[in-house]
This record gives sequence, structure tokens and C-alpha cells, in this order.
Amino acid sequence: MRRPGRGDQARRADPGGVGRRRRGAPDHPVRRVSAPDPQPARAALVRLVRDEGRRVLATLVRVTGDLGLAEDAVQDATERALATWPRDGVPPEPRAWLTLTARRRAIDLARREAARGGKEADAVVLLDPPTDDADAPDVRDDLLRLVFTCCHPALDVPSQVALALRTLCGLSTAEVGHALLVSEATMAKRLTRAKQKIARAAIPYRVPADHELPERLRGVLATVYLLFNEGYSASDGDAPMRPALVDEAVRLTRLLGELMPGEASVLGLLALELLQDSRRAARHDPDGRPVLLPDQDRSRWDRARIAEGVVLVGEGLRRSPDAPDPYVVQAAIAACHALAPSWPDTDWAAVLSWYEVLLTVQDTPVVRLNRAVAVAELRGAEAGLAELAAVTGLDGYPAAHAARAELLARLGRADEAAAAYAAALRLPQNAAQRAHLRERLAALTGR
Repeated sequence: MRRPGRGDQARRADPGGVGRRRRGAPDHPVRRVSAPDPQPARAALVRLVRDEGRRVLATLVRVTGDLGLAEDAVQDATERALATWPRDGVPPEPRAWLTLTARRRAIDLARREAARGGKEADAVVLLDPPTDDADAPDVRDDLLRLVFTCCHPALDVPSQVALALRTLCGLSTAEVGHALLVSEATMAKRLTRAKQKIARAAIPYRVPADHELPERLRGVLATVYLLFNEGYSASDGDAPMRPALVDEAVRLTRLLGELMPGEASVLGLLALELLQDSRRAARHDPDGRPVLLPDQDRSRWDRARIAEGVVLVGEGLRRSPDAPDPYVVQAAIAACHALAPSWPDTDWAAVLSWYEVLLTVQDTPVVRLNRAVAVAELRGAEAGLAELAAVTGLDGYPAAHAARAELLARLGRADEAAAAYAAALRLPQNAAQRAHLRERLAALTGR
């Protein structure tokens, strides 16, 4: 069986502002500079600017209260960084440099707009907004503040998550589409509708009051979870994973735990992230090729993270005695793998039992895919393939085709397995996953 997330096997998705834009400006201020670069040094610089730009954007939206203005200012700052840092060197505090440069640009843009309407005073207020909302909680992290503001109940949960991932977490429209299992075109339309709704309803970019946090928590958790998944197994590009996104997701989840202590979903999500990421050092070989769970060197797993994750699973179960929590249950499945001394020693009966529980609260095609793989390990490939045949809605999901190919290969149905591998290879995925599938296909066909 593969993990309940997308890296070693399938992946779940919990489907559960608008401002001024310059003509021709890209949809997101940091994605414009994220195209692959043939020069490794510049590519590393681009990644640095992109990763720091997420946090700078969040800070600037808090300062200005205007997403469009903040995006334009951060775009200018990132362009200036890429033009000057190769020549002058990366500053000691890259984020501080970007924040100061973007803030100055925002002031220039705000004054220009205000002057056109004779509202210079408004520009001053915009960049130094009053803080008189006594009901707002103390959310000390700008990115987490903005995730909460994007997850406004006026939007449905999929739109909340899409907007937060796209705007604040730096994922491209295609990556957000992969995360939510929809096409890039569909996701682009969804994002446009979400921004239009925010504009029409004049929804403010502010931190919600304490009593508003629970109704936004589902969208916030889904956003952080999918951010983790994208980092755990990149949906495209040359790198098999994006460690900065994994670390950011864990950091945000820990902050959520401080903001809402004892919340079962937060405990479960943090446990799931820690247990999955405990395998980081063993998941790829020195050449970056995936090492599947059965073949991983478990001595390289991070035992400290496993220990913390297992404790959190227990606490999450105690905090949700009456109704299973999806994140806690997924973490319990991950704990079954983390505590097994070897692949053959995995308690597949327990894994399958937890999947049955998960289906009562999160019955999605990807959960059913993962359950089918567990059935195959417990009852044989034929039984797993029968379960997999009943799963619908995953034609565009490469892990589903790969799982089917593996089971067909076990049964000696080589031609069908080869066709399933070929179907997986036709779908978007990162270079390491694609190379792994080619190797499996070559081993099967002898070519």
C-alpha cells in the first residue's frame, strides 16, 4: 500500500481580493519568475525569491488591505531582485529587502492612484491602517492571517482553498488544479469567479474575530494540507519534492495549534504531516528517483517526528470521541506504517479498518483508491483490482493508473499493465515520477 497522500501512491483532496492589475501583469507576482532556468545558480535564486515572495505578499496585504496593490508591488520587487541580486549579491536578509522594496513601491502606486482622484489622505490611511478591531484574535503570522481571510464563508470551501493556494501560497493555477483534481481551465474560471464575488460583496481582507474562526477552519486546514501535499510530491517540474513548502505547511499547522489549542483537526493534520515527512530522507535515492514505501530504509526515518506524531494521533482521537475526524483518521493510517518495523510487518487489517472509518466521513475517489491498495495487500491483487475497478472519477489522476498497473503486473497481465503505465505517463507529473513509471514499464515489457 502507498501512503494516504500523493507521494508514494495516491493523494486526497478535501474539496470541501481583487485589486488593480497592470495591463499584461502576470496572475501572481512570484510565479512569473518560477519557470525552469538552465543555469542552476539562477534557478536557485528564482526559488529563493519565489519562496520569500509568498511571505512578503502576505505582509503587504495586511499593511495595505488591497490584494491587487500588494501583488503589483511585490511583482516589482521580485523583478528588481532578479535584476540586481546577481550583480550585487543576495542581501543578508532577503525577505526584509523584498518587503522594504515592495512597501516603497506600494506607497508610490497608492499615491499615484490617490492623486488621480484627489484622495492623497486615503493613500496615507491605506498604508498605515487603524487597528481598532478589538475582537480580532492575535494571529502573529501574516501568511496564516491571510489564509484565514481568504477562507471567507461567502465562498464555497473549494473556492476558499483555491484562492488561498493560488494567491498566498505561490502555487500556479495548474498546481492548484492538480491539488483539487480539476483541469487548469476549470480552476482558472473558479478563481476568477471567487475574486469577482469578493469584489462584488466588498469582502474585507481582515483577520476574523474569534467566534468566526471555527467556520473558516475547514478551508484553512484544507489549504495547509494541500500545500503540504504539493511540497511532499511536486505536481510538475524537475524536483520530486519542494521541501520549503513542506516546512511551511508544518510551521503553519503548529501556529494553528497555538491559535486553537486542543482542536482535533489541527492535532490530526500536524500528526499526519510529521508522520509522512518522517520518511523524507528515505523517499528518494541519490539520483532523485522515488523509493517506494516497501523498499525504503526505515533506519533513515526520523524517529523523533514519528514519536511526536503518534502522541498527537492519540490526543486527536481523545478529542474526537463521538465523530471521527478525517485528519486524525488519516494520521492513524500513517502511524500504522510508521510503527511497522518492516513492510511485511505492516498491520494491514488495521490499515483497512481505518480506511473503513475514513470513508464514513470522507468518501472520495482518492480515499477509495487508497483503500483498494490496502485490500490488495491484505487479500491479494485480484481483490484489490476488483475494488479499484469500482472507483470512478480518477481518469486524469496518474496514481490511479499506476496503482492499476502494479496490480495487473502482479497478476501477470503484462499487456494490460503496460497500457495502464502508458496511461499514467500521458498525465502531468514531476520528472522523477515520470522516470519511475518509465522504468516500471521498461521492466515489464523488456524494452
